[in-house]
Amino acid sequence: MSQRPIVKAIGVISGTSMDGIDVSVVETDGDAIVRPGPGRTFSYPDDLRRTLQALIAEPARAQSEPLEDLEQAVTDAHIAAIRRFMAETGIAAGEVSLVGFHGQTVYHRPEVRFTRQLGLGDRVASGLGIDTVYRFRHADVASGGEGAPFVPLYHRALASRLPQPVMILNLGGVGNVTYIDGDTVIAFDTGPASALLDDFVLRRRGLGFDENGQLAASGRADAALVAAFMGNPFFDRPAPKSLDRQDFHARAKGVEALSDADGAATLAEFTIQSVVASLRHVPRAPQRWLVTGGGRRNAHFMKRLHEELRVAVDPVESVGWDGDFLEAQAFGYLAVRSTLGLPLSLPTTTGVPHPMPGGELHRAA
Repeated sequence: MSQRPIVKAIGVISGTSMDGIDVSVVETDGDAIVRPGPGRTFSYPDDLRRTLQALIAEPARAQSEPLEDLEQAVTDAHIAAIRRFMAETGIAAGEVSLVGFHGQTVYHRPEVRFTRQLGLGDRVASGLGIDTVYRFRHADVASGGEGAPFVPLYHRALASRLPQPVMILNLGGVGNVTYIDGDTVIAFDTGPASALLDDFVLRRRGLGFDENGQLAASGRADAALVAAFMGNPFFDRPAPKSLDRQDFHARAKGVEALSDADGAATLAEFTIQSVVASLRHVPRAPQRWLVTGGGRRNAHFMKRLHEELRVAVDPVESVGWDGDFLEAQAFGYLAVRSTLGLPLSLPTTTGVPHPMPGGELHRAA
C-alpha cells in the first residue's frame, strides 16, 4: 500500500495544435495510484489563437521577444478555462490541492537547451487561490534532455495492469510513443502526426482537419515522396528524441504539386511509416498499440496502422482511458510528483543524464 496521501490535482494544457485548452482532474499519490476524473476542452478566444499561430510561424520572435501581454493573455485564458471546468463539474476550490499548469509551447529547441511555454504560474496560483506547479520541462532541457514527451510516467501508472509490452501512440500535431514493459519505459517522438496533414487541408480546402481521413483515403500516396521523407536522418536517430511541430514543414513541400487527395494521402502515409519506423528503437514488438490524440479518430490512420503493424491497434478508450484528456491528467499527476521531488522524466524518455525532477511551485497568495 502507498504511504503517500491521495491528492486531487487539476491539470491543464494547450497542445501545439492550439485547438483548445484541455482541463482535467486526477486523484493520485504521485506514484502508482491514479484515479482520473472528468475533462473538458475550452477554445481560445479566436484573436488569441490567431496571434499564437502567427507567433509559432516566426521562430525568431517566439524565441526572443518578451511577449509579456501575450503571456498574460494565455495565462488568463487558462485561468478562465479552469474556472469554467470547476463550475461545470461541481469541483470546489477547497477540494483541489494543486494545479499543474503546462502553458502554451511556442518554441522548443532542446539541442540549444531552450524551451518556451507561455504562462505565468504565480498568476494562476493567485488568480485561483490554488497552489500551482509550472515550468515542467525546463530542468529537463537545461540538463541536456529533449524535454518531450512528458506523459510517459503517467502512461506507466495507467498501464500497470495491462498485458505488456504495450505501446501508447499519441497522434497529436507531432506523434510520440511510450513503450512500456514492466519497469522499462522508452519514449520518443516518432515524426509528424496530424500537423502536416492539417496544415495542408487548411491551405487547400479551408478546413481545420481531414475529417475521418476521408480525403487521404480517397487519394493515392506518392511512394517516392514518402520514401524521400523517410530518408530523413531523424528516423534512424536512437531514442529518446523529440521534434518541434514545424520541423518537417519545409521538407514536405514536395506534396504541393499533387492533387488535394493525393497530397493528403501522401502526408498521411508519411505519418504511418514514421510510426512503423519507431519499432527500430524498442527491444520487443508490442503485443498491442493503444492510440490517443486526435489522430485516433482518423479512420484512415487507424486502418493503415493496423495493416502495417499487424497487431491490435485500438483507441485508448478500449481500456477505459479518456484519450482527450490524458495529457491534461498527466500534468496534474506530474504536479503532484513535482511537489514530492519525484522524477518527471527518465534517461529513456527524454535523454536526461539521470531521473529528473522538475516543475516550479507557486503557493496561492
